[in-house]
Amino acid sequence: MATLFNRGKSGEGKMSLGRHLIELRNRLYISAGGILVATIVGWFLSAYILDAISKPIEQIALEYGRVSSFNFGAITTGFDLRFQIAITVGILLASPLWLYQIWAFLMPGLNKKEKQYGLGFMLTAIPLFFMGAYAGWFVFPNIVALLTSFVPDGASNIMDARMYYDFALKLIIIVGVAFVLPVFLVLLNFVGVLSAASILKSWRVAILVIILFTATATPSVDVISMFMLAVPMIILYFSAAFVAWLHDRRVAKRAAAFDDSLGIGEPA
Repeated sequence: MATLFNRGKSGEGKMSLGRHLIELRNRLYISAGGILVATIVGWFLSAYILDAISKPIEQIALEYGRVSSFNFGAITTGFDLRFQIAITVGILLASPLWLYQIWAFLMPGLNKKEKQYGLGFMLTAIPLFFMGAYAGWFVFPNIVALLTSFVPDGASNIMDARMYYDFALKLIIIVGVAFVLPVFLVLLNFVGVLSAASILKSWRVAILVIILFTATATPSVDVISMFMLAVPMIILYFSAAFVAWLHDRRVAKRAAAFDDSLGIGEPA
């Protein structure tokens, strides 16, 4: 990797450490400002989001006739929870800005191939993460219904509001990251760590893990939700294997052409 200080700013084509720190500070200020503005927007959206994630609780009360409600254990819990939601929304809404600031700071220190890999990873991983996050949101009501089904008859579901929100957030992030894993497989292939043959060889294990994950994430009675979550993950896995195969094939052709140019492998 090219050194991070080769930025073409000083007489020797390098930027001093002090100028690096100034640039980093300015980009942090821009990112923080964007997150702050987006957090203000998130505050106005927090009430609607809180209402949306409470729908499964209301549905449980209607279907099972069981007392189900949020518990705000302290006088400040309502404010704290809405503020936590606002920050989460702010970070997500401002993600294009702060991701660009990170990329713009690192890009001058990367060589051409590293820039291509990094840009390709970001342009692919970010949409896939949001697709996965949406899939997590889609199955979230089913998971709440499954977990609360273990409550004995006659008991009540009094859930801590903050813990409930943390559970929803972690679930959405986990499913979002699961959708990005195929991109990591492609990245490992491009840097020469993992071959397409290795990816394809493990397809049975990969499908088993995906099925187990989706079966855990959805109730057993809701087969449609399980398949709607599993099918895109399986498609993404084989798509990663296909991209890796194309890359390995191109690398093999280049290696063969280079060997031919050196006369390697020619008959005596």
